Amino acid sequence: MSSGGTVAASSAPGAGPRALRPPAFGAEPAGERMARIRRSPHFADGVFQNPGGPARMRPSGSGRDLAKVYLDKDARSRRAPQGAIPVHPTTFADLTRPPVTGLRLTWMGHSSVLAEIDGQRVLFDPVWGQRCSPFPFAGPKRLHPVPLPLTALGPVDVVVISHDHYDHLDMPTIKELAGTDTVFAVPLGVGAHLERWGVPADRLRELDWQESTRVGGLTLTATPARHFCGRGLRNTQHTLWASWVVAGERHRIYHSGDTGYFEGFRDIGAAHGPFDATMIQVGAYSEFWPDIHMTPEEGVRSHLDLQGGEPGGVLLPIHWGTFNLAPHAWAEPAEWMTDAAGAVGQAVAFPRPGAPFEPGGQLPTEPWWRSLTRPVPRVWDTAGLPRSEESPKGDLDLAGDR
Repeated sequence: MSSGGTVAASSAPGAGPRALRPPAFGAEPAGERMARIRRSPHFADGVFQNPGGPARMRPSGSGRDLAKVYLDKDARSRRAPQGAIPVHPTTFADLTRPPVTGLRLTWMGHSSVLAEIDGQRVLFDPVWGQRCSPFPFAGPKRLHPVPLPLTALGPVDVVVISHDHYDHLDMPTIKELAGTDTVFAVPLGVGAHLERWGVPADRLRELDWQESTRVGGLTLTATPARHFCGRGLRNTQHTLWASWVVAGERHRIYHSGDTGYFEGFRDIGAAHGPFDATMIQVGAYSEFWPDIHMTPEEGVRSHLDLQGGEPGGVLLPIHWGTFNLAPHAWAEPAEWMTDAAGAVGQAVAFPRPGAPFEPGGQLPTEPWWRSLTRPVPRVWDTAGLPRSEESPKGDLDLAGDR
């Protein structure tokens, strides 16, 4: 979800003339864009289809059980930090000094990451709004401020959007970026929203799964994910969701967007990997919606699949610590990830929001969240992961005492 705008009277395809529609709802695909969607091999029976069969998009189980989890006093107290999250005060100097290794990542919070790769700059799922919602007065609010103003990022070569949910596609952020000369790479159908918000059509690269585009020296490929889409009251499933591969002359990176675990990670890895770094969604999971988000254990498994079955590269956990979108404790994804990654000897980075790091250099591994939360109950299991024959490196062993 994301920050939105005020309700305004506007016309929307399929919604009748002058329907009351918040501008943040965006626009439904129409015309040649909709014709292209209908030609997609992933579109059937009037909707986009998930790999691996249908995915449950609504919470499973009883509403009473879900409400009980959300209203539990102890669990509720764990869903927000007990103090200020230590945001790194990112400076212009941080981002203008070229990365020594040629690859640098800056996690801005949630799924927003600036990747500086082989001389070019890619901004994934930028959300600078205070709330992930179509309205500025309601919806999940940030647990920490953005590390720096959007204007302080400097030039961005390409903005990559994984799907159109509010916590990944933020109207005010896109409107601000529309005034630059950046290119936008988006899944099929999502371009309708961006055009409604002022992005010129000639700056859009709208891709189906397995399609690629070139931006400067980079090749960007939309790859499958197991999720869903929608911003309005009627979620027509006419906009695609995707993970993304970005390949430069020397480096390859992967951004999962939102996804449940599925066997297709192995195919993506075989076709495009191995990767110097992966940015993997490991937060906002729940037993009530197991098909569309991954737990940290599943996130590690997906990273291993992408790397051909063996530990390699660096895993950057995303989609946690910024918005409260699930019943689990806000810091649980980080704690679970330390165990899951440690079980297989996989290098994992835990930067503070806004702190740049190079996957080929010194990794940020300090468990900075622990001073801001009560001990997180150990309710997870990493038994499904292949065990490392060697103990993980000391600087990756973050489990400690709980």
